[in-house]
Amino acid sequence: MNQKTAIITGASRGLGKDMALNLAKDGVNIIFSYHTNEEKAKEVILEIEALGQKAIAFPFDANDFKSGQQFIAKSIAYLENENGDPNFDFLINNAGTGTFNLIADTREEQFDEMMNIHLKSIYFLTQAALPYLNESGRIINISSGLARFSLPGMSAYAMMKGGLEVFTRYLAKELGTRKITANVIAPGAVATDFAGGSNRDNEDKRAIIANITALGRVGEAEDIGGTVAFLCSERARWINGQRIEVSGGMLV
Repeated sequence: MNQKTAIITGASRGLGKDMALNLAKDGVNIIFSYHTNEEKAKEVILEIEALGQKAIAFPFDANDFKSGQQFIAKSIAYLENENGDPNFDFLINNAGTGTFNLIADTREEQFDEMMNIHLKSIYFLTQAALPYLNESGRIINISSGLARFSLPGMSAYAMMKGGLEVFTRYLAKELGTRKITANVIAPGAVATDFAGGSNRDNEDKRAIIANITALGRVGEAEDIGGTVAFLCSERARWINGQRIEVSGGMLV
């Protein structure tokens, strides 16, 4: 049986790392991107290799859409050299960051950064990857609970995630003839480095989140990766064009 390969953006820490490890446990080889912390990326490679899978990481700056195209080109060249075949099976668009500003205070460069990271780079990275995605492959885009509910200060970020959800439905429609599915995972508040780590470190904020979450706590990175691995499995082959919120029941 040929081993499958996943390409994941932003997997040197946080949610992306947990996605990579869950997929590796399922026997998937991993190609992933990191922004600047090569040491963290090397640690993740060692963890994946300890699970018996191949792994390699390349840099990617999500604020520059051309960087995403370069990341895909390096990934495809690696696959061609390693396997004699440039194709892969799963694309997970995870890399991202947030900005916290009220609408009245948001600067154009902050808005543009959110648009570049969460829409433009994903659109053109995915476009570059499509010729190499195997039939019956999977695309999973990472959105946010903030595309469903509204919290002050997150408008620019949440708008782009809403756009990403629309993009995902179009991918599902246009790639159906190739039996490729496209779905969205929308995490709720998770205790990671994201947005300065406030969901992890700010006890007042953590208490508020716990109070509005049905399961009564802040999410952890380990709560998310298993859902991505499930969507990449045969068990999820008939799920397509869907948004799956993984939030423990925030604001239900």
